[in-house]
Amino acid sequence: MDIAFLLNGETQRIADQPPTRTLLDWLRETRGLTGTKEGCNEGDCGACTVMVTDETGCRALNACILMLPQLDGKAVRTVEGLTGPEGQPHPVQEAMVAHHGSQCGFCTPGFVMSMATAHANGQRDHDDRLTGNLCRCTGYAPIIRAARAIEETPVPAWLDDSGALPPRGITDSDAAFLPRSADELADWYLAHPGATLIAGATDIGLWVTKQLRDLPEPAFIAGIDDLRGVSVSDTEIRIGAMTTLAELQPAIAPHHPGFAEMIRRFGSAQVRAAATVGGNIANGSPIGDSPPALIALGATLHLRRGSERRSLPLEDFFLDYGKQDRRPGEFVEAVTIPRQEDRLRAYKISKRFDQDISALCGCISIRLDAGRVSEARIAFGGMAGTPKRAAGAEAALLGKDWSEAAVRAAMTALDGDFTPLSDMRASARYRAQAARNLLMRYFLEDQGQPVNVLEVGQ
Repeated sequence: MDIAFLLNGETQRIADQPPTRTLLDWLRETRGLTGTKEGCNEGDCGACTVMVTDETGCRALNACILMLPQLDGKAVRTVEGLTGPEGQPHPVQEAMVAHHGSQCGFCTPGFVMSMATAHANGQRDHDDRLTGNLCRCTGYAPIIRAARAIEETPVPAWLDDSGALPPRGITDSDAAFLPRSADELADWYLAHPGATLIAGATDIGLWVTKQLRDLPEPAFIAGIDDLRGVSVSDTEIRIGAMTTLAELQPAIAPHHPGFAEMIRRFGSAQVRAAATVGGNIANGSPIGDSPPALIALGATLHLRRGSERRSLPLEDFFLDYGKQDRRPGEFVEAVTIPRQEDRLRAYKISKRFDQDISALCGCISIRLDAGRVSEARIAFGGMAGTPKRAAGAEAALLGKDWSEAAVRAAMTALDGDFTPLSDMRASARYRAQAARNLLMRYFLEDQGQPVNVLEVGQ
């Protein structure tokens, strides 16, 4: 492995580290930069947040699940590199002091890095920007006040690393593979079908930090530009597999705002900036939030193996728990959604509003023709071993008048579609009742009644 990146303005060349070594471990143990803290070591608490810049701009990421090869050709700023060349503090640091935003101080470097990144990007949705940073003692009010206090303050010039990004290192080595194009990945993966494909590492990172697993033949694929981006035509919306959730959110919002709003609750800003659409699909998790929404929209999945390509309805990709219709050497290339009138509502049910794994996720799209249901697509995550459509509930609605009576019949039919399990997130009984209730919520919302707890007032 031979990679290069900037660290606090200085070029680093890395050739002697394991490819799955995390940035957090390297910073603390090799470089002695201990301002970046280890808290949860799974991307939940934000104590390890750093600023990462590439040709697309800067973003806050969790160093604890960010592997060194993912930094190739980029720039990293830690809290030690936030100050100016003469030691002058960043405006965020000054504001945190002035507004008493730090108490024990353990979480403070992570907060400061998230706030400095948001400040650099002109983002003022502070509650959303800081959902990935946990504070146990100070409370969030003084931290939010600090963020607001610098909204009009200019971004320090010394933070601009965009013009000094180093060239990328070696693509292939005995330790790791860093393909630059989909063609390059296709040829290599066909010859190495047992390899581990790593995109954002928001899931696979925990295999390393929590399960202590050795990953065979790691291939870091997030840097493949021709697998990235959202394109919109007259007939479809095409989402490249390496498109991050942060990139998808503004792109999908004009077409399906309910999907975009659910993405706002997908992990945290740090997670959304790394997690990819293709990764959320390919890992086959029954509680991934994007597949139910995509299934409800009638999405088609596009797979590639060598020079061979095939497409299938997304719901057919998930065969059983931990099993997908993906052959050795085959990878997710894109997912497409047919252009359509927006009838989608996406409901994420979790114990915490922000940064929580869904107990269940219900996504519903029902089309009407002259007051009758002409099409119903109802998909749930967390209700079975895979993301799955509610075939019985859909059948109960088709051809019926769009009425409360029809919805109640579908709620009854839903009981035959799923046999949910009980676990730490919810009981089977709760999941079944919540799923039924979401059908009624969709109907009431479609009738113009207020149903969002964030919007309903006295």
